[in-house]
Formats: sequence, C-alpha cells, structure tokens
Amino acid sequence: MLKSCSYCGKIHQSNIECPQKPKKMKAVTEVDRFRWTKIWQRKRDEIRERDKNLCQVCLRNLYDTDLIYNYYNLSVHHAIPVASAYEKRLDNDNLITLCDRHHEMAESGAIPYEVIKKIIEEQEQNNEGIL
Repeated sequence: MLKSCSYCGKIHQSNIECPQKPKKMKAVTEVDRFRWTKIWQRKRDEIRERDKNLCQVCLRNLYDTDLIYNYYNLSVHHAIPVASAYEKRLDNDNLITLCDRHHEMAESGAIPYEVIKKIIEEQEQNNEGIL
C-alpha cells in the first residue's frame, strides 16, 4: 500500500521508512551530564597535567606502542567506569591519561584493569614526591 510521506512529501510503500525521517536522539544519562560539567573538565586537566600530557601506556612502551612520548589524541580514562562506580568519578586513583588507541584497549579489556591500576598508583606516588 502506498502512502504520502510527511517527511519528504513523496509517496512510499507503507512498510518503508523514509530516509528523511529524523533519527531519535539517545537519552541523556547522568554520566553524559557529568562529562559536561566544569568540575570534570578541571579534574580532567589536573590528571593530564599530573601525567605530563603523555599517554601513560605508551610512555611505558606497553601494548604495541608506536610512539613512546605520545601526546596526540589524549583523553582521561576511568579505570572503573563512571556508570559502575559514580562515586569514584573524580578520584585521582581511578583516572589515567591515555591515547585513543590505548583508551579503546582499556575499555575493551585488552589492557587489564590491574595494569591500568598499577600505572595510576605509580603516577600518584610520583606526584606525591613532587609536592
């Protein structure tokens, strides 16, 4: 059966979805809202500064590192995901600077949590020695 499309004005089969139909937006979660806050942006900058704006996995030449002093495409990774432990979202001992490649590996479990946690502990100890 044919129908007039309210999105593009053309006539389509009734069982076909018009490509002009707007896509539904993903629901905004508490985690999404957190990532937009100034407090997270300041904490993220603090962790990047602690880690000298370098990927901490690359710096240790682990997991197929291409560039040891990698300061490209960095982000701050939560060792324990925000969705799993919201109360740890701003804890220094749960945050580490990683490049995109190693961030994806950490997210997928290709870099074990224990390795990430050990690196974070080293960074926190190094930071305490500076203060």
